[in-house]
Amino acid sequence: MKNISYKLFSLLLVLIITSCNGQSNKSNVSKTNNSKSIASTYKEGQDYVEFKRARILDKKGFTTPIEAYSVLIPNQWKLESDIMWNPPGTTCAGNNMSLKAFSPDGKYSFELLPISLWSFATNPQLAQFQQQQQFPEYCGYGEPMNAMDYFKKVFAPNELGNPQIIEVKDNPEGQKILQEKAEKSRLKIMRYSSGQINVYSSSVTATVKWSSGTEALVLCSVMITESIIQNNYNGSYDKTYATTAMERIVLKYPKGEKERASSILSVIMPSFRTNTEYKNTVEKFWDNVSEQSWRTHYGKLRMMDAETERMGREIISKGQQNLNNMDANMRSWEAKQASQDRMHTSFIKTIREVENYSDATGKVELVSGYNHAWSRSDGSSFIMSDNPNFDPSSVFQDQQWKEMRKVE
Repeated sequence: MKNISYKLFSLLLVLIITSCNGQSNKSNVSKTNNSKSIASTYKEGQDYVEFKRARILDKKGFTTPIEAYSVLIPNQWKLESDIMWNPPGTTCAGNNMSLKAFSPDGKYSFELLPISLWSFATNPQLAQFQQQQQFPEYCGYGEPMNAMDYFKKVFAPNELGNPQIIEVKDNPEGQKILQEKAEKSRLKIMRYSSGQINVYSSSVTATVKWSSGTEALVLCSVMITESIIQNNYNGSYDKTYATTAMERIVLKYPKGEKERASSILSVIMPSFRTNTEYKNTVEKFWDNVSEQSWRTHYGKLRMMDAETERMGREIISKGQQNLNNMDANMRSWEAKQASQDRMHTSFIKTIREVENYSDATGKVELVSGYNHAWSRSDGSSFIMSDNPNFDPSSVFQDQQWKEMRKVE
């Protein structure tokens, strides 16, 4: 009897354990399925947009590619960028940059076109000389014009393919900030000029559309530098002009999705970050070129002599060493640095108010294109959403995603 009872107890115990394990497995399966179900209810691009920090490399100015800038773009977008060097001694010597980011389906794209420069002179002999120069791409000869005229007469018909202009208006905030930059440029030019230097700035924002149904938000800013120099031969005054289209930015989107496009643009624009070591090295190089060129011949830039070349190589060599040793600090300046170009933010102010968010790395300026923001506290990954029920830590089962709080 005892033997039978023991066997019966053992059988019941096995059944209980098996049943518990089955319930446990069913519970785990249920949790997994529930997590998948939650994730499937939210769609990227509609309920939220994840942004990644894309790196823009200078592949030409140094012996090895160097990170020059970075910018936040939607996670699935592709990036194409180029940093150009126009050698010292040539017309429009200096650096230029182009950037294009676009969605996988090609319906959305953000493009920063290279800076465009052109010159003009009232002196007939100098004008003839300038027109005979060999101009590189995005550099030429022509009369100065403000941002509104440039947008309507040049930028829209040529670079944008002559779209229909829905709206174009002055951007006073952008003009104010550009004028501040122009004044700094004027003071630098005064070091190499005995004449009077004046600077004029203007900025516009626009909305355009094409027959294909695509629309775009556009930013265009122009700076004019006027030099007034006395003609020693006849006592009159000659004027030369250098006009620079500083900002040529286009965000394309499908018809009827301007609100979503504005939200994406409000994150991209203020997210540009400059590698300070790179910036300082390049600026020092060109300052030395200008200094040596001034000593060689008043008012003209010519090919560097051997000493200037040596100085340039030495500066870049030292800069290269610094850049090779700074990788550990790279993300630190990126996380702490405020936006280098307030003009980017000023453009968005015409669409939305600026918002600052905070995470474990410090304050991040993302602009209020969305109501909620999360980060992984790595300085490179952000998710923006207007859906109050969306929580990436729950949806993706990733506890590193933390909601960011708004700060002053």
